[in-house]
Amino acid sequence: MCGIAGFINDAPIDAKRSVLKRMTDIIAHRGPDSEGHYVDDHAALGFRRLSIIDLGGGDQPIYNEDRSMAITFNGEIYNYQPLRKQLIDLGHVFTTNSDTEVLLHGYEQWGVGLLDRIRGMFAFVIWDSAKQELFGARDHFGIKPFYYATMNGTFMYASEIKSMLVHPDFVKRLNTQALKPYMTFQYPAIPETFFKGVYKLKEGHYFTYRNGVMDIHEYWDPAFGETKRNLDDLVDDIDRTVVDSVAAHQIADVEVGSFLSSGVDSSYVAAVARPQHTYSIGFGNGSYNESQQAKQLADIIHLNNTSESLSGEEAFEYFPQIQWHLDEPDSNPSCVPLFFLSELASRDLRVVLSGEGADELFAGYIDYGVHTKSKVIKVVTRMLGHLPRKARYAIAHWAKGRTFHGAWHLYANLAPAEESFIGQARVFAESEASALLTPAFRDAPSVKSIVDSTYSRVRGSGISELKKKQYLDLHQWMPGDILLKADKLTMAHSLELRVPLLDKELMGVAEKVPTKYLINDSNTKFAFRQAAARHLPKAWYDREKLGFPVPIRQWLREDKYYRLVRGVFERDYVPRFFDQKALLRMIDDNYAGKVDARRKIWTVYSFLTWYDVYFVHDGAKPAPLKID
Repeated sequence: MCGIAGFINDAPIDAKRSVLKRMTDIIAHRGPDSEGHYVDDHAALGFRRLSIIDLGGGDQPIYNEDRSMAITFNGEIYNYQPLRKQLIDLGHVFTTNSDTEVLLHGYEQWGVGLLDRIRGMFAFVIWDSAKQELFGARDHFGIKPFYYATMNGTFMYASEIKSMLVHPDFVKRLNTQALKPYMTFQYPAIPETFFKGVYKLKEGHYFTYRNGVMDIHEYWDPAFGETKRNLDDLVDDIDRTVVDSVAAHQIADVEVGSFLSSGVDSSYVAAVARPQHTYSIGFGNGSYNESQQAKQLADIIHLNNTSESLSGEEAFEYFPQIQWHLDEPDSNPSCVPLFFLSELASRDLRVVLSGEGADELFAGYIDYGVHTKSKVIKVVTRMLGHLPRKARYAIAHWAKGRTFHGAWHLYANLAPAEESFIGQARVFAESEASALLTPAFRDAPSVKSIVDSTYSRVRGSGISELKKKQYLDLHQWMPGDILLKADKLTMAHSLELRVPLLDKELMGVAEKVPTKYLINDSNTKFAFRQAAARHLPKAWYDREKLGFPVPIRQWLREDKYYRLVRGVFERDYVPRFFDQKALLRMIDDNYAGKVDARRKIWTVYSFLTWYDVYFVHDGAKPAPLKID
């Protein structure tokens, strides 16, 4: 796992070297072991290394035989060994045993077709000095980040935006269109980041940059469909593919551990992987500390487990630093425990496995359609689900807004997905965001336009409404929130996170799971849980999804934290963005128990903390706060 950064322009070579050094130094946390630079008259490629595979020989950049191509790469290729053998048989000469060199020779041999052959997580660039062309790609799901911008005649890219901020051609401006969607989605929801002119290369895409022109193409996309597969055979396939993926994700020249929560996903991974070390974290001793259940499972299946309990003081002390590492504001409360969990694991290891991906691939979220505990309503809804589409939609529209028990369940399951579902977070309604924002920040892409850009690709495809929701989350929620925080907050501690449940081979199985085996009257991700049952006790494979429990409600009603957050809301730059009086009234009413506005307050607090770090303090890494 590493960090990459670079640029294309015609500045003098010595000037390039100096700038490139600054760009890679600021992301040294991604690769503290070594650094490498390639610089010529046009290109500058920089690299920071966290040594995982080929510890002695995998330093980058790596070159092809005649040194006409150079590569820098962030990620892991899990099937690099058989590909390496194929390439050697085809006449390629290797100088290392690294997966990086497989990418380089693979691109020489197969061009863009390389991307169809590799299995892993990656963001990489290859500079072809003969063609004067830069080729780059991001993995299928967007596990590894890749940002780019063109400013003042310079094309620049990096694993983290902060690398580009130090380039002399970078112009730092706040993207006024990013804030309003963020208030609804809780994460950066549009292709252009919170920094004006900085974009994310989308998951499953590659690009070429030549003569000042960037050409972007998609190479992969999930292909959901319906089948009539037998449940037993399906469960066999899921479990076989999970076991294979976990084994592939354990390939390393260093020890691989695992995160372990109380949920089925990380528990399944840990039970299959059986690592020497697992790690858990929580808050206090009550319902916000799932590390207790994780420890119970570790004892049952005979795994070592290390856990810690966090305090509110620690969370608030390091919150500005968390936002610095994220590059863009993200108000997902789980960012806080993930930051500390990563630090805990990094004391012993460089690589851990985790359970991200199963909820999107196998339908694990309650928002996919489990809005009632009434078995009668569930059965009725399932029966109505077999009606023709027009009839289903008509019943859904009749149920919308009605107050009888199960009305929302009917609507959410029978209505068009694009009408009722925008993903796993909905903090502020658009009207609420507009009312709180100042006029300069109200002109932004609508929530509907954002999700429709994804839904339009599967509209008319014939897949179920549930699979449409999965498709949206794989393109919005997954890369925009889950994977962004997973990468940034583990790499903050020089820790590589691997996600064996977010794997293209497992996706091939998940795409064809019949909708009836995704969510049924028993639970979410039903078929996946049946596969996990082969490795876990029922209390774990059948447990309802909890997420990372964080006691934000308690914090915001505790005097010292209420005053800390209120102090941020009182700052003199806040009226630029928000109706400050309304904001202060919201936090006061929440503190008094008149309303429960914790998620809205946390979302605004996250943005203002991020803004303070990157614009008020010019992007300097903040020291921990002192909490009175």
